[in-house]
Parts: sequence; structure tokens; C-alpha cells
Amino acid sequence: MTTEATLPPTSASPTPRQVWTRARGIALAAVLLLVGAAVIAVIRSDARHGTLDPRSADPQGSRAVAELLADRGVSTRVVTTLAEARAAAAPDTTLLVAVPDLLTHRQQDLLRSSVADTGTRTVVIAPGSPSVERLAPGTTADPATSLESALDPDCPLPAAQRAGTADTGGLRYITTHPDAVRCYPSERLATLVQLPDQSGDGDTIVLGAPDILYNDHLDEQGNASLALQLLGSRPHLVWYLPSLSDASATPDDGQSDFFDLLPSGWLWGTLQLLIAAALAALWRARRLGPLVPEKLPVAIRASETVEGRARLYHKANARDRAAAALRSTTRTRLAPLVGVPLPQAHTPEALLPALSARLRANGDGQSLHTLLFGPPPSDDTALIALTDQLDALEREVRRP
Repeated sequence: MTTEATLPPTSASPTPRQVWTRARGIALAAVLLLVGAAVIAVIRSDARHGTLDPRSADPQGSRAVAELLADRGVSTRVVTTLAEARAAAAPDTTLLVAVPDLLTHRQQDLLRSSVADTGTRTVVIAPGSPSVERLAPGTTADPATSLESALDPDCPLPAAQRAGTADTGGLRYITTHPDAVRCYPSERLATLVQLPDQSGDGDTIVLGAPDILYNDHLDEQGNASLALQLLGSRPHLVWYLPSLSDASATPDDGQSDFFDLLPSGWLWGTLQLLIAAALAALWRARRLGPLVPEKLPVAIRASETVEGRARLYHKANARDRAAAALRSTTRTRLAPLVGVPLPQAHTPEALLPALSARLRANGDGQSLHTLLFGPPPSDDTALIALTDQLDALEREVRRP
């Protein structure tokens, strides 16, 4: 009995061993996921593996362009911070912005103000809206992209005329700049736009697709010719690869939300996953349908059911639930005997006065309230005593 008294008082308190048994599968999956993410991060941390990286020999890298430019005497320098990109603005420099949509609005404004009227050629690769509106004022991106990849120049730009057909099909742009040159049109909208600066020495090139810079597309169409002419017009090429770890992405007050550091695509992707999960849950719920009662294939004696449930209560140390079941059953049996309707059998205000009037000699309302509506027993001895007292009360009420 001493051992029983030390057990937890409720059945909703699993032991540490039970918690570990239930959670070890989830913990193992989480560990494997973390290890896999770490391995992928280590593999991708190599600077020579990245899209539009002039050091990368991957199919979507741009090492081939950088080597061809080096053969023609054009030096290529990779920068990853806005401060380095702004400092590189000079008349003898071409500044290429590889992924402009990764820049915050503040970074885009600072970059534009730094290169404006410096004589720098700025080449912006596939900027979406509103990136293109900040980096190339007066220009907007059309929501629909070009259906064709290879397009004809159809413009007076010398570099485009010499290159001929090139894989520029992608984003399309509309510009109101009076001196803009529109090239490689797709359904009358340009996929390459040249915007001259007010100084007349520099310009901004907006390119709707990065295909002409990829290693695996460089030898197709006139891609190599167009890429070399756009990037090789100055002796120095600064290749700006925006980084999410750039300190300039933080607002001036030094405070930023976690969601401000995430690209918009991640937020939309998370929302889509949540919607998909909700639809999957709805589909499974409708497929399973409501519960359907079925008859047991064999008859089970009531005594076996009571004994089996009692053993489950004892194994789970569920004295509270056992006591609640005993008291509820006793109240249900006593209510008709003392003239109380069954819906009010579990209401102390209705049941206890009727019982006190029926018993007369044992009319202590407080003791009846403790017996029928009191707290759960503290140990097995108290539970057995409660059972005996409930049986005695029922016999007393049933006595003629």
C-alpha cells in the first residue's frame, strides 16, 4: 500500500520513459533533418557553386563569361556588399547587379543614387517590379513574361545588331524614358532596355533574362557576343552578388523583423503550404466520415467489462476517474428513488435535499455532499472506502 500511495494522482501524467518512447521517432527525424541541412549548407558554402557567380563552373554559373572577358583585358571583381558596389562606381567600370530583387528598397535607392551621373554602366539582370522602378526610373515590368527565349534584336543598339538573335526572352519592360532604346521585343514589349544617364557618359542596361550569362547557354545564338559587348565596354567589371547577410539590409534604426530578412517568395511559399495542409486535412476528414457503431462479434459478460476497465484504471493509477464513475453511477441510481428527475441527478442543489429528507436519521447534508460530489480519493484505500460508503448509502435509500 505504501508503494501505491507514492504514484501520481492522475492518469494524465506519463512517466519520462513513456514520453521518450513516444517522442524518440520524432526526435530522430528532427536530428536527421538538421544533419541533412548542415551537410547541404556546407556543400553550398563553396563560393564556386552559385547561380550567376563568375567563379562558378556549374551550368548556371558565369565563369565562362568572366574568362572570355579576361582574355580581352577586362578585369572582373566580385563584391557582396552594397558599400563595395557603391564605392566601385566610376567611368571606367561596369557594375553588374546579379539578383536585384534580393536588395531592400533602401539598398536599391542607395545604389541608384551612387551610380547616377558617374559615367558607370549599370547592368541589372532580370529585375522584377518594383526593383526595376527604383534601379531604372521610368521603367516598369510587365506581369506576363515572354513565351519565347530566342528573340531578334529589332533595335538600333550596335551591340544588339552585331550579336543578332539571343536568349533574352524573360521579363518584359515598359519605359517612359524619352531616350530609351528598346531591344529584343516580345509582343511589342522590350526584354532589353538601355537608359542613358543625364551625363551622357553612362547608362543603365535592363536585361529581362540571365540566360546569356549562363555557362551552358553561352555558346548558343548570339549570347556570347551580346554578353561580351554589354559587360566588356569598360576595362573593369564589378560583379555584385547581393547577400542577405549584408549589414546595409538593416533599417537605419537598427531594428528589423525576422520576416523582413526573408524574401517574399518564402512567405508566399509558407502560405501555400498552410493552405495545402488545411485542404489535405479536410479531404482526409471527409474521406473517413463519421463514426459508425458496430455490434461485437461475440457477447461479453458485464463482469468481464467491469473487471477489464478496473484493471485499466488501476494500471493508469486513475483513481480520480474511477471515483467520478462510481459517484456518477450512484447519483443516477439514487435520483429516481428520491423523486429527482435524471437531468438534475448530478446537481447538488436538487439531489442532496431530497436525499436528506429521505434518510432523516442521516440527514447531514455536508457529509452527503462530500460523499457524492467530493474530491477524488488520495490512495487506493480511500477509493475502496468510498466504494463501500456509496454502496451503504444506496442500500439505505432502497430500504423500505
